[in-house]
Amino acid sequence: MTENSNGKIGGLILAAGGSSRLGRPKQLVHFQGKTLIRNAAETLVDSSCDSIVVVLGAEIDGSTSEIADLPINICINHNWQTGMSSSIKAGLKELVKLEGNLSAVVVTLCDQPHITTENIDQLVTEFQQANPRIVAAQYGETVGVPALFSKELFNDLLKLKGDKGARQLIRDNLPFVERIEIEKAAIDIDHPDDADRLLPD
Repeated sequence: MTENSNGKIGGLILAAGGSSRLGRPKQLVHFQGKTLIRNAAETLVDSSCDSIVVVLGAEIDGSTSEIADLPINICINHNWQTGMSSSIKAGLKELVKLEGNLSAVVVTLCDQPHITTENIDQLVTEFQQANPRIVAAQYGETVGVPALFSKELFNDLLKLKGDKGARQLIRDNLPFVERIEIEKAAIDIDHPDDADRLLPD
C-alpha cells in the first residue's frame, strides 16, 4: 500500500447482496481454492489502495470468517436489501471516517473473480497521472466497475439510490471518464451456471 501525493486512495468492496438469483451466498463460492470474498479482499490488500472497506449485509458471519485475518475494515449495511447504492454510501462514509485525506475511491465487486491486483493498480496509476473524475473498466460496450471515483464525486456517490450502483454516475460523466480495457471484468457470478463454470473440469 502506498500514499498518493494528492491524498490517499480508498478501496471499497461491495459484498452485501443476498445472491437471490444464484440461490446460495456468492461471497462463499469457491474460485481457485478461495472464496470469492477472500479473493476480492486479497486483490485489494495487495494493491496500491491505502485503506480498504468491505461492505457486508446478507452473509455476515460466513464472510467475516473468511477475511478476519486481513488488514481491512468491515462495514455492515443493515439496509442492503434496498440496493447496491446503500452499500456504496455505507462503505464510502466508513472510508472517509478512516481516512481524512482521500483523493479517490476504487469501487469493486466480490463476484468478479478474474479481476487482479494489477487491474486495480492500472486504475490508480491512470488517476495519479491524468487526474480524471472517473477511471473505469471497459469490457465490450460496457463501461463499469471496477472503477475509481475522484473525491469531487463523493457527494454524488452519497446521493445514489436503488440497485443501479455507480453505473448511472459513470454514464452521467462519460465525457470525463478514462477507460481501461479489462475484458475479464465482464465475467461475474449471478446465476448457478456462472458459478458452475468456475469449478474445475
